[in-house]
Amino acid sequence: MSDQSVVPIDQLLPNKLPLVALMGRPIFPGIFTPIMIGNPTDVKVIDDAVAGDALIGLVMLSNETENPAIGDLYKVGTAAKIVKKINLPDGGVNIFISTLKRFMIKKTLHAANPIVAAVEYLEDEEDSTDEVKALTRALISEMKQISENNPLFSEEMRLNMINIDHPGKIADFIASILNIDKTEQQKILEILNVRKRMEQVLVFIKKEQELLRIQKKIQKEINEKIEKSQRDYFLKEELKAIKTELGMTTDAKSSDYQRFKEKLDGFKFEGEIKETVEQELEKFNLMEPNSAEFIVTRNYLDVIAGLPWNDPERENFNLKAAQGILEADHYGLKDVKSRIVEYLAVRKLRQDSLALKSSGSIVCLVGPPGVGKTSVGKSIAHALGKQFFRFSVGGMRDEAEIKGHRRTYIGAMPGKIIQGLKIVKTKDPVFMIDEIDKMGASYQGDPASALLEVLDPEQNNAFRDHYLDLPFDVSHIFFIVTANTLDTIPPPLQDRMEIIQLPGYIDTEKLEIAKRYLVPKSLEKNGLKKTQVKYTKDSLLHIANGYAREAGVRNFEKNLDKIHRKLAKQIIENVEAQELRSVEERQDEKVPKFDIDKKLIEKHLGKPIFPEGDVKKADRPGMSVGLAWTNMGGDTLVIEAASMPGKEGITLTGKMGDVMKESATIALTVARKLAQERYGLDSEWFEKKHIHLHIPEGATPKDGPSAGITMATALLSLMRGKVITGNMVMTGELSLTGQVLPIGGLKEKTIAARRNKAKHIIIPKQNLRDLDEIPDNVKKGIEFHPVERFDEVLALALPD
Repeated sequence: MSDQSVVPIDQLLPNKLPLVALMGRPIFPGIFTPIMIGNPTDVKVIDDAVAGDALIGLVMLSNETENPAIGDLYKVGTAAKIVKKINLPDGGVNIFISTLKRFMIKKTLHAANPIVAAVEYLEDEEDSTDEVKALTRALISEMKQISENNPLFSEEMRLNMINIDHPGKIADFIASILNIDKTEQQKILEILNVRKRMEQVLVFIKKEQELLRIQKKIQKEINEKIEKSQRDYFLKEELKAIKTELGMTTDAKSSDYQRFKEKLDGFKFEGEIKETVEQELEKFNLMEPNSAEFIVTRNYLDVIAGLPWNDPERENFNLKAAQGILEADHYGLKDVKSRIVEYLAVRKLRQDSLALKSSGSIVCLVGPPGVGKTSVGKSIAHALGKQFFRFSVGGMRDEAEIKGHRRTYIGAMPGKIIQGLKIVKTKDPVFMIDEIDKMGASYQGDPASALLEVLDPEQNNAFRDHYLDLPFDVSHIFFIVTANTLDTIPPPLQDRMEIIQLPGYIDTEKLEIAKRYLVPKSLEKNGLKKTQVKYTKDSLLHIANGYAREAGVRNFEKNLDKIHRKLAKQIIENVEAQELRSVEERQDEKVPKFDIDKKLIEKHLGKPIFPEGDVKKADRPGMSVGLAWTNMGGDTLVIEAASMPGKEGITLTGKMGDVMKESATIALTVARKLAQERYGLDSEWFEKKHIHLHIPEGATPKDGPSAGITMATALLSLMRGKVITGNMVMTGELSLTGQVLPIGGLKEKTIAARRNKAKHIIIPKQNLRDLDEIPDNVKKGIEFHPVERFDEVLALALPD
């Protein structure tokens, strides 16, 4: 056929086309490709087309929907001829098409099911400039680079790309095989200007090349890692073979297994412990080191191997030497030292070749902060020549802290008891459990209840930690427990302990403690020499009485540190000033020395918190001074009473607790009865007067019955208009019939009275037995007045 007889393709294509909606990407002209059709409507369109001219229009959906209409399609698509049709078992068809030309939808002939439209075929806007030729070469060159590095591009694709002679078709072919977004492909399909279309395709080729570069980089890094791991593996295997030839252990697991086996075999386990340990060892030996259970089992065996399972050696301490250590480490506390020495004597006496374990109660040291509870515990360990381990249970709310976590939990560990034994590596250390009165309870358990088993001599020979889950004998441990008060310790726990009270120190005791321990310790801590600083007796007493009047000596030490820091600063400033002077001037300088007197103390510490005349006294009617016990030690309590015209009754202020309010009501009843019957006070006085009873320091909570006689005395002093006897303080519970009942904490209260410079103390007669426990130096200069009835109190405090 001659060239004159060739008819243009657009003259052969019909102006009316049935349209098939494409869910995926658009299809460009000049492509031979298969398409799978599943929509029944589109299948009918294909069947009708095959029966006719086999021509269809392919348009991509702009809005994906199951039943598309013409409004859901883009405006530009591609005309295609169906070359072959294959029916599929599911009712769909697979067709092979040859795409012919772009078209634009001009008019809707049938909107849906099937979609039929009048179309206008679009011609490429030709541009035969050198720029288009250069773009053609660039496209082919860049695509060659991509195809060479990408195995997804077949040889057939490369040949097709080279054999296409039209620039627009080259751009269409490349756009169809590039991995770009379908909306971007649709935009390229809609570009009619060949040069612009090629430029846009070239941009996408560059993006694809950048992605390939990143992909190659990642692949290279992965290959290097794999090569390194393979190299390491082969080297390790060679090393293992060399070690096997030399008779050495081949890996870390074998080394651990051998170490655990040797250590555990040396303990000579029996019964349950032996069976469990052998099972765990065997399980460890069979495990792969990479398994999750391997580390758990290894840690468990490490704990067992680290514990001191063998019985301790026989104790061999000298009682006199132990007493000497206690005396050297602490001043005063004679009763405490005596109790501890007695306890040690019993411990030594009960030892024999068969019974090496300690017996009896656990020592509990109770006293205010700063009286030396922890240091006494350290001295006991020193005296016995044993390892010392301390941990605090203040604020503890989880019983697992005492008894450990079960091994099923992630991060499980033994409790503090087993941890401590693993650290000290001996079965009979001295364990100090601090702040036992400050434990809490929560949904995680009650640590105080968990301690019952630990501190019970009848049970702790087979203590079972949750993590260990094996019986361990902790009865060899010398437990020392500390607390500020017994009120918050559960009674069952108190029952298991030997309680020793540390009441606190008076000013003369603080003086000796400062001279022997606090001053040398503070000087060393602050870089000063003993020859540089000198304290007088009066200056130390001034600090004790003016700045640190509490039961302990912690604030005393803080004040000494404060003075010494200021002296250190002064010395350094002098040294730096000397460096600027001549050699002759420096030789004339002397090492600075400081004589600490009251004036220098007040310069560094400021005015005293408790001035010398600051003693609580009752110097007007309606006042009396009582004694109270607190967690910080003993204290003095001023009771103030006043009356005013008004409705009969009493107002109580000063943050009193319920028990103290009841005591105030009893005191008013007893005082009113005596005022009317003994002193002839008219009942009209009570009917027209309102009484106000107040205890100063209103922000501090106060409770307890021991201020009963003090409140009644203050009320009678008010009613009689008479001041009570000077330098007199009192303590005692008052009953409604006028009996004076016993109280607690007499030792602490006596120390508080001495600090307040009291000369007379009224106490219940039933507390006479407690006077023997108070050291003579505390009682010196104080007269005690034991009473049974309130009448006797009045005879002493408000004599006729």
